[in-house]
Amino acid sequence: MQEQAVLVEIQGGIGRVTINRPKALNALNTATLRALRGAIDDLAANEELRCVVLTGAGDKSFVAGADIAEMASMRPQAARRFAALGHETFDALEALPVPVIAAVNGYCLGGGCELALACDMVFAHEKARFGQPEVDLGLIPGFGGTQRLARRVGAMRATELVLTGRHVLAAEAKAIGLCLDVFAVDDLLPRALDVATTIAAKGPVAVRLAKRVMRAGLDAPLVSGNALEREAFAALFDAEDAREGMAAFVEKRKPAFRNA
Repeated sequence: MQEQAVLVEIQGGIGRVTINRPKALNALNTATLRALRGAIDDLAANEELRCVVLTGAGDKSFVAGADIAEMASMRPQAARRFAALGHETFDALEALPVPVIAAVNGYCLGGGCELALACDMVFAHEKARFGQPEVDLGLIPGFGGTQRLARRVGAMRATELVLTGRHVLAAEAKAIGLCLDVFAVDDLLPRALDVATTIAAKGPVAVRLAKRVMRAGLDAPLVSGNALEREAFAALFDAEDAREGMAAFVEKRKPAFRNA
């Protein structure tokens, strides 16, 4: 029986999503992208979800890239459809209402790096490698790398990485802002889940709204982003969770949030 390309487990409000093609270093082919898009749609509809941790199966790779074996026979029309599917999938991941944490457990190249860039936070283990090496194949990034990478690490560094195709080790990835923190191999997933658990304990309405406002304001003028923040801040004063959170603070007790 064929293994599922994407595994999803939800426990305690935390979704754990695993790209499950370890023999192919979790490379993204059409079937895997479709499975990931379906998983994302299901997660988006889950009102009890609080946070998502995304990782790759096995001990070598997060996602080593798009599936070159599938790409090799593509002509422009098929390549356009493939790129569109990647963009739609990663846009849907980025738009999930809850935070998404990438736990990068090895190779994070090409489409894998683009997948991590669509996440809200990126953690890596000390042996991880990042990069956009598409120029080595005579190609360019096709799943958003030419756009999201510059927004993450700055235009000049992104230009250097895309045009040279060089790999970036975990320590440098942290230094340039490509990942948030680096952990020992065995500590990566537990630490990522710890952060997810911390987020899951906070006011869920506030967490979702904070993510939405920050995402919406990233490419907006500061005055527009601040206007979004003011309206969102005020709107939360109609939420039960905000009243409960403030009451709990005054009464020196732990809040009992109800996602309302």
